[in-house]
Order: sequence, then structure tokens, then C-alpha cells
Amino acid sequence: MKKLLYTFLVLGLMSTSCSKYLDQVPDDRLTIEETFRTWGTAERFLADVYRRVPDEFGQRDAGSESNRGVWTGGSDEADFVWGFVRSNDINIGNWDANSGFVGDYWRNFYRGIRAAGVFMENADKITDLSPDLIKRYKAEARALRAMYYFYLIRIYGPVVILGDQVPAVDANIQLPRNSFDECVTYITTELEKAAADLPTVQSRTEDYGRITKGVAMAFRANALMYAASPLYNGNADLADMVNRDGKQLISQTYDANKWKVAADAYKNFLTTFVPGTYDLYRENNASGAFDPYLSCRNVILKDWNKEVIFARPGSSIGPRQYELTPYHNGASSRDVKGSGGLGATQNMVDAFFTANGRSIDDPQSGYRKEGYSMFQTPYDTHEKEIYNQWVNREPRFYVNITFDGSTWLNTSFGEITTRLYNTGNSGKQTGGGDYSPTGYIVRKAMGMGKWDVNDRSVILVRLAEIYLSYAECINEAAPGNPEALQYLNLIRERAGVPQYGSETLPAPAGGEAMREAIRKERRVELAFENHRFFDVRRWKIGEQTQNGPMYGLNIGSDLPEFLKVVVFETRVFNKRHYFFPIPSNDVNNDKELIQNPGW
Repeated sequence: MKKLLYTFLVLGLMSTSCSKYLDQVPDDRLTIEETFRTWGTAERFLADVYRRVPDEFGQRDAGSESNRGVWTGGSDEADFVWGFVRSNDINIGNWDANSGFVGDYWRNFYRGIRAAGVFMENADKITDLSPDLIKRYKAEARALRAMYYFYLIRIYGPVVILGDQVPAVDANIQLPRNSFDECVTYITTELEKAAADLPTVQSRTEDYGRITKGVAMAFRANALMYAASPLYNGNADLADMVNRDGKQLISQTYDANKWKVAADAYKNFLTTFVPGTYDLYRENNASGAFDPYLSCRNVILKDWNKEVIFARPGSSIGPRQYELTPYHNGASSRDVKGSGGLGATQNMVDAFFTANGRSIDDPQSGYRKEGYSMFQTPYDTHEKEIYNQWVNREPRFYVNITFDGSTWLNTSFGEITTRLYNTGNSGKQTGGGDYSPTGYIVRKAMGMGKWDVNDRSVILVRLAEIYLSYAECINEAAPGNPEALQYLNLIRERAGVPQYGSETLPAPAGGEAMREAIRKERRVELAFENHRFFDVRRWKIGEQTQNGPMYGLNIGSDLPEFLKVVVFETRVFNKRHYFFPIPSNDVNNDKELIQNPGW
């Protein structure tokens, strides 16, 4: 297995309090000298810094030391069936500054930030490592520190930047928040410094997962895109977000040049690393022909393929695949019996294009709402009777969605048809506490074998994201720039849908139409990869997309009533939900730290 082992540091970095976000220090401060005397113990220290990289497959256990998100179930993409999952609290507005997971991200990332600083401060003491390697590993710690700040600002907005200082664990810190632009300047500057001392690729398979030059520069560009986005760039709704001294934390003046700066950063990344280091993953079928379905499916399943920029090797892939595998009552093996507890919303199902590349509300899409047809999906070996809404959809639909009547991926125990209506083999009545709350099950990232595995990485950044981000930024910076269409079409071509500007599909006319096309493509290409939660916030459209009714199928009924689209939940989203609240304990401890508006 090509991976960097994320180990727990025996010598320390144990948290001692839940009220101070920097409470993280070796059990005995004298062990710092011992820790950094040799690379054997110093490497374990650095591995503990890496441990804060989010394990996004484990989202049933939000927060925790692995910074698992609430992003998939907390967006309009999906919903977890189990009430204990914290994204369910977010969706109904049942959370505040005292909620445990709210404090987890704040404390955990700051602890990672502090640990990275400790490593950088002490790495030169290592006696059995060359100066070049010491410089490289210090650069990894510098990059991780900046990346953890980036993760913080996505969640909380402007935060406190500590810089190079490593405060004592018992220090009474009284620091105000930096402005969002100051945070981004710090993050991007630090990532650029780190990139200079990082390798372009890892030469040893056991180092896969460590920070490279490309990882640092991708995060740098992403931070600049956030700074340009509507939530942070001239947002009058946050005019009252000021420090106690009156310092404005969110820019009140729109600056179009921020889009150009971000576009330039992405272009520099593409010029430097594509196609030599990274490229879109493509796969041929058994006949030797390019296969969009296999390409879009296996880019997630094949570790360290050329599209992967950054991934976390140690992940909760087993629990995630349990959520993706239907209940399958009566199946002959536990390997094909899961819960199906992560349900895709009808909102997300309807976002996928039809086979001719058009949205389902386009009169020329060919989309049909009712009836059945004989149809062969990309993963079937023969035609089956399929409900027309799921017939002739684009390849990514079949990569991402398990619908009623689909064939299960693992055929080791024969062909299994998943039935999601109430008394079907994976329905609500049949599964008891394990069933889809929406009538659909998320399929993306599901392997072809048993669900109970533990040896796949979770991809956190891949090249398709960079292409779409560049298209977005260059379109906002210079509407009409042909590269926006070029990079948008590269994604569509790999996905096997007609490209904009082809004979059958006109190109979006104008900057606004292109913006809408890019956002639609991003929603589909990056579905269930933890982007949607943040995209709708930085675009400042959360009040439209995350608030109000969420739709699914009528899971309490059998066919045909099961196929009726119903509201399964009415969600709550208002202006205060664009940012998480800062944990109450930390606002109370640091008198200079102001709370986010509305909390």
C-alpha cells in the first residue's frame, strides 16, 4: 500500500483541556530535547502533525482528532439516516457555539498549527538527518500549518494568526482576529515559502501522502479563490463584523482584481505541473476504447493515480462503504450487506445531466418523468427495466447514485438488484434502522468488492477541481476569456458528455451564463467530495440552496407510490450560518476574540 503512516506520537502532544484551543504540549516539556535528538522520534512528531489532515470518509463521527467533516450530509447533496450524525443538527438549526463538534475543528486545527510550529522550531536539533532533509521536513510542517489555517477560515471566517510564535501552553492569550484578507495573505505567503523547499513528487511509495510542491501551490490558489468569492469580497452583509477596536474583518469594497490574482495562481499551477506531474485520469474498457464511466468511477478508487494532488492515506473507508452499501436483506454474504444510510437527495439526483449533456429542465434534454424503459446502465451486462427518470443520464450519474432497480457493484455472490421501496430488500421497513432516508443511496467512492476494507486513501484535492476553479476565476476576471470554456470542456469530455460549443450543444453566451455552467459542472463533477458545503457559502447562495424543503422519494410506501417525490426534511439556513460560531469557551477566555455575527 502506497501511503504515509499516520502515527500517534507516544511522547506527547496530548490535549489537557477543552477550554483553551492551544492546550497541546508534551506530557513532560523536557522530552522536547529527546524528541528532536533523532529522526526516529522527530518523525513520529511530524506524523502527529499530519494526523490533523481531515479524514473525510468518517463523517458519522464529526470533528474528533481527525477533523472529520459534516460537509456531505450538511449540504443539499445528501442526508444521513441516523439522528446522532451531527450534520443532521446543522440541517435543522439545532446547534450553537457550545456544540461539541463546533469546538472540535477550532481546537484540533489550532493544535496542529501549534505542533507544526514546535516542529519547525526544533527540527534543526535532529542529529542524524542531513540539512537538506531537515529543510524539506520543516517545509512540510510550514505547509501543513498554512493548510490548517485555510481549513479554519473556510469554517469560521477570519481567525487569529499566530505567525511564527509558539505560545506556551499555559499562556493567557489575548489576541484579536486578523482580517480575512490578512489571513489569506499569511496562508499564501507561507505556502509559497514552503513550496520552494518541497519536492515535486515523492520518490518513495511510503512517503505518498506527504506534502509536495504541487499540494502547497494548489492550496495557495484555493485560498486566493476564496478571497475573491462573494462571501469575502465586498460583502455588505458582514459590515458589522469588526474587532473591538473597530477593525473591519471582511472587505467591504469589491475588488475584481482578486479574481485575476486567483486565476494567475491557478494558471501558474497548470503551467508548472500539467501534464508532467498531474493529468486527468482516463481509462479504457476491455475493448481498448476510452470509457468515461470507468474513468469517472476509478479516479476515486485507484490510489495515487495521476489526477490525485493530495490525499490522506489513513481513512475511514470501511465505515463510509458501509453507508454506501445497501441493506440487501437475504443476500448470502455480509460483504454485500451494509446500511445504505447515506442517502442522496432528489435535489442532487436532478442536478446530473442527461446523456446529451443538458440539464433535465432543458426542453431538448429528452428527460422523461414517468414510465419505464428497457435500459442498460454502464455497469450492467444486459438491459433491465428502469424508471425513465434514471434512463439515459450521463455517466457520472451512474457513478454517483444507487437507485431502485440498480445492480449492485459487487457481483461475487451473484447479481443483486437493490430495491429501495418500503418492503424491498433495502427499504425502510426491511432495514429497520438501516435504510436510505431519501430513496437513493450515494454510490461514489464505493469499491467493487466487500465494504469492510481499510486500505484506501481519501482524496482531498484532485486536478478536476483545479480545472473548474481556474475556469471560474478566469471567467470572473475576464468574461469571454476562451480558457474558461476550454477547461470546462476538458471536464465534460472526460465525463463523456457533449462539450459546450459542439454541434449539439451551444456554448454559454456571456459571463453570467458561463458562471452558471461552471457552477453546475462543479456540482456534478465534485459531488459528495465535500465541496458543495463550502461552495454555496463562498458564492453566498446558501439561503437559496440550503434553506427550505429537501426532496427525496416516498420511502414509506411500496411501488408505485414510492416513486412520488416528497419533502423529507425542511432545512434551516440563514445569514449566521455562513460561518460556524467560534466556541463559547474560547470567546470567553480571549477578551479580544469577537464572536461571529448572529451567534
